[in-house]
Amino acid sequence: MSVDWSWIGDHTDDLTSLTLSHLQAAMTAVFFGLLISLPLAVVAHRVRPLRGFLLGLSNVLFTIPSIAIFVLLLPISGLTRTTTVIGLTVYTLVVLLRNTVEGLDSVPAKTKEAAKAMGTRPLRTLLTVELPLALPVIMAGVRIATVMSISLVSVATYIGDGGLGQLFTDGFQRDFPTPVIVGVVLTILLAVVADALLVALQYVLTPWRRRRA
Repeated sequence: MSVDWSWIGDHTDDLTSLTLSHLQAAMTAVFFGLLISLPLAVVAHRVRPLRGFLLGLSNVLFTIPSIAIFVLLLPISGLTRTTTVIGLTVYTLVVLLRNTVEGLDSVPAKTKEAAKAMGTRPLRTLLTVELPLALPVIMAGVRIATVMSISLVSVATYIGDGGLGQLFTDGFQRDFPTPVIVGVVLTILLAVVADALLVALQYVLTPWRRRRA
């Protein structure tokens, strides 16, 4: 299977545009996934009877095929980027919600008791003690959700908004392997670079782990 390098040179602008569109869709979904999962995780952590329900609901949503989610959303949001982002956000919830809950669970009880003994209010304890200590576990979930979203954006090609997935459709329809190969390589590179940047971000946000090391 050969690659037509001249085709790549002739379509540099298109490839750049598709790559940026792909990344934007994935990162927007992760952002909204975090926005939704953080308060839900706090509720699941604090209100134990709701824990099983919330985690179970996220698992159920995850079992719905991605194409089915996009199709179900079409009557609501149509053939738009909104449909893509909502569908991807649903998939990020199962990872982000579970990891955030586990991260909060991993905070030592003695640490929270010490904060309470010092007169720290519950909200401030959550923001300045629990979430920072839970950050490594939360970031692990963010990394998984990011890579997963980058890989799933291509599925949105079926509704006309698949980022690099459009290269797959183009290549298969014309029996021309170059766009397919380029699409695969760029998708993998996006996932690797995004994961590396998140690792660097976690390193910056957790200075106490560096001092401990």
